[in-house]
Amino acid sequence: MRIAFALPGLHRVRRGAEVAFESLAAELARIPETEVTLFGSGLARPSDPYQFIHISCLPRERFVSFPKLPVLRNEYSWEELSFLPSFLRHYKPSDFDLTIACSYPHLNWALRWRRSFPWNRPRHIFVTQNGDHAPRSRSKEFRWFGCDGLVCTNPDYYRDNSARWNSCLIPNGVDPDLFHPGMPERDRFGLPEGVSVVLMVSALIPSKRVADGIMAVGDLPDVHLVVCGDGPDKSAVRSLGDRVLPGRFHHFSLPRKEMPAMYRTADVFLHMSLDEPSANSYIEALATGLPIVTHDRSVTRWTLEETCILVDATDRTAVSRGLQQSLEPDPAGQISRSLLAKRRFTWRSIAEEYRSFFSRILAG
Repeated sequence: MRIAFALPGLHRVRRGAEVAFESLAAELARIPETEVTLFGSGLARPSDPYQFIHISCLPRERFVSFPKLPVLRNEYSWEELSFLPSFLRHYKPSDFDLTIACSYPHLNWALRWRRSFPWNRPRHIFVTQNGDHAPRSRSKEFRWFGCDGLVCTNPDYYRDNSARWNSCLIPNGVDPDLFHPGMPERDRFGLPEGVSVVLMVSALIPSKRVADGIMAVGDLPDVHLVVCGDGPDKSAVRSLGDRVLPGRFHHFSLPRKEMPAMYRTADVFLHMSLDEPSANSYIEALATGLPIVTHDRSVTRWTLEETCILVDATDRTAVSRGLQQSLEPDPAGQISRSLLAKRRFTWRSIAEEYRSFFSRILAG
């Protein structure tokens, strides 16, 4: 089975979709008789078990002020368009049985382009890493969306799309060899001892509602907040954090290899997004054994079962109260959270689910 992943940020940025695709690709490549190739704008890493092909493109940050047009409605679409010419020069459809992507429209159209004869085109799998608007919508340019298989990363997406598309339900995962309970390392990150630390790991964009998290932590005396992430709202987030939490706010843009230690250093994990496809961050927090405070919705209940504190994240008082509750000692809870991650969310088992779905698509 020859599989190609295509996403502009692969090996260049450490966002949710990129982390998920790189982790999944590595585990798929370790399955016998499976060859995996990644197309991205970063650089190859000798230790990875898959082939990586560098594709030049301009980062999305360059396009923030560009006009919003049909099929170019945001900086993500502009970035993908800049990725396309180099990608098409390197990509050979005959080299692959399946292609995997999670962006729309440019890569989706290019990967589904029927060259010469239909059977020369690899089957295309779309993954809802960035939401399910493209497969669900039937208006504007989204009416031209198509795929041979749809991987839904949460049960809401599966419910809304399975009648229309050949679908399966597979969440994102975690590597429990990296993310696991352990001793905190406050000195490593310059964080004070003897205080409670709330951790948020998130892109700094409006939908992640980091500013609302800052306000909720601000209601808790002596509690420190660590925000790990980057994005267009970075300046505003840092300014608000310094104002609301003077001396108690810490912002980091850490390399991936530092994140397991950061999770172990925190006391509680806070995630404020109201609509999340399948957040890598709260699954990583789960594997580390951290108490989790997040928005109460069907997806979080399905993912985290009975191991977290679910609140109405639009209610600042409820969030603060949930954080206060989560800071109470709970050794048994730490164990149950870590075991849940090992039982349901290891990338190794999730890769097997993907490969089973791929086999079904190829046989159909």
